[in-house]
Amino acid sequence: MSIPRLLVVDDDPEMRSMMTQFLQQNGFIALPASSENEIRSHLTAGRVDLILLDVMLGDENGVEICARLRAEQDVPIILVSALSADHQRMAGYEVGADDYIAKPFNPQLLLARVRAVMQRARRTPSLAYRRRTKSFRFNNWSYDGKRDEVHSPEGYLVSLSQRETALLKVLLANPHIPLTRDEIAAALDVTGSADKPEAQGRAIDMLVGRLRSKIEANPKDPQMLRTERGVGYVFAAEVSVEEDA
Repeated sequence: MSIPRLLVVDDDPEMRSMMTQFLQQNGFIALPASSENEIRSHLTAGRVDLILLDVMLGDENGVEICARLRAEQDVPIILVSALSADHQRMAGYEVGADDYIAKPFNPQLLLARVRAVMQRARRTPSLAYRRRTKSFRFNNWSYDGKRDEVHSPEGYLVSLSQRETALLKVLLANPHIPLTRDEIAAALDVTGSADKPEAQGRAIDMLVGRLRSKIEANPKDPQMLRTERGVGYVFAAEVSVEEDA
């Protein structure tokens, strides 16, 4: 399984450093940020699995930032604040926060709440901040979302079927996240009998095989679209994105 990537957003350098170090010590990749612009830079640059967002960010308001982010994406957000009155908590939940933690807090409580929110969100194969993406780049390949075109590292246009393109988009939107065959099928809306899941699984396996034959240098030893034993498949390449203007 991939290591969860958390974004720690706080304008207090000491608090930001403390939270970042604590999360790193407990098995997470923790990335620091202090403003909405930095949040968006991280979201554009790569995968973010959860945002810890301070409510009072100098001249910026974390609740308002949460509302704007939630209008665009589904990445889990936990608000952190010294403001703990019921109406302040409700304001956070009303704009779509997944949880609200009052300062000062026990670090172990923070850890438990982070894990609980991530557990709820883990099996949603959609990093929705990428859904408006115009293009993806991966291993010197490129995908143009406006034209639904895939180009090889040499610049050749690679012909993919509509279903193969849809699978590639699901994978590019979820790099390093192991996805089950059922999750892939749900994302693709694969037609199949509900009482014959094995048939649906075989259909996904065949689709994966066809896509591998077109994007892998050696489809029998795939380096990008890998099999994740006991789970399904994982897109192991690094993916960069560009948002639509």
